[in-house]
Amino acid sequence: MSDTVRPFAPSSGYVGRFAPSPTGVLHAGSLVAALASYLDARVYRGTWLVRIEDVDEGRAVPGAAERILAQLAWLGMHPDGEVVWQSRRKHLYRAASERLGRHVYGCGCNRREIADSRLGVAPDGAAIYPGTCRDGLAPGRSARSLRLRVPEPGADAIAFVDRFAGPVTQHLARESGDFVLLRADGFWAYQLAVVVDDADQGVTDVVRGADLLDSTPRQIWLQTLLGVPTPRYLHVPVVRNADGEKLSKQTGAPAVPTTGGAADAVAALAQAAGFLGLGDIRAGSLAAFWQAAVPAWASLLAARPGAALPG
Repeated sequence: MSDTVRPFAPSSGYVGRFAPSPTGVLHAGSLVAALASYLDARVYRGTWLVRIEDVDEGRAVPGAAERILAQLAWLGMHPDGEVVWQSRRKHLYRAASERLGRHVYGCGCNRREIADSRLGVAPDGAAIYPGTCRDGLAPGRSARSLRLRVPEPGADAIAFVDRFAGPVTQHLARESGDFVLLRADGFWAYQLAVVVDDADQGVTDVVRGADLLDSTPRQIWLQTLLGVPTPRYLHVPVVRNADGEKLSKQTGAPAVPTTGGAADAVAALAQAAGFLGLGDIRAGSLAAFWQAAVPAWASLLAARPGAALPG
């Protein structure tokens, strides 16, 4: 069988995406998320996009985005459209912030003040903001950031069914607090950028790591306020090292290669597929790997809470 992976022709309304942050190159953990998103798009005969989430330009590593794209190409994962860069879309985030009107307010608190007055710690580790500046800045204070008002404590919870994790419920007032849209360093926050980009690109399905599961209710609240559709969500388990830490550049995760033989590419993909629960896929070429992996992902999905596979 040839090693050439033929270009894919989407035939459904499904639009998925893989959105890496260029703070480093692809490693085993990020490859799992990339593979899951790619396979999901292929099962649904949809479009798979790649978006470089470099809105936090201070953390972006020069050349990392280009290397990520080279790694994906080496693995036979080619996007079905133009690659989008968040750093080139700041005007969209500002416009969305202005559309939110009275739901947004200036916050003059610094990190120490927030830490000292926080109501607790959110599931993702962020401090739960107590609403210090909700009713206006104190005399002599100026805005350092912009925050979004969440529903009052007595309001209904944000609820959705994750296609992998099942039902998820979160009371934003108690578990998140008013969250940042524009940071004190002048960069737009992830929560706003990802919602604007998904809506602008027509994304119908978000497949990503479970470390972002707790961010989803905040994103659904933003989608509601902006009047844009809420995609379906699927959060896959994250790869952890021997100490139980999420595998990342900071925890010493080795990079996926950008060059090598087909056997090396297949081996990297097979390892990620095994972690996702797709079994031991043994293939002699990239084409053979994808031929086996796509139906394996479909079988895995059929047992999940939000299963709704195409006929």
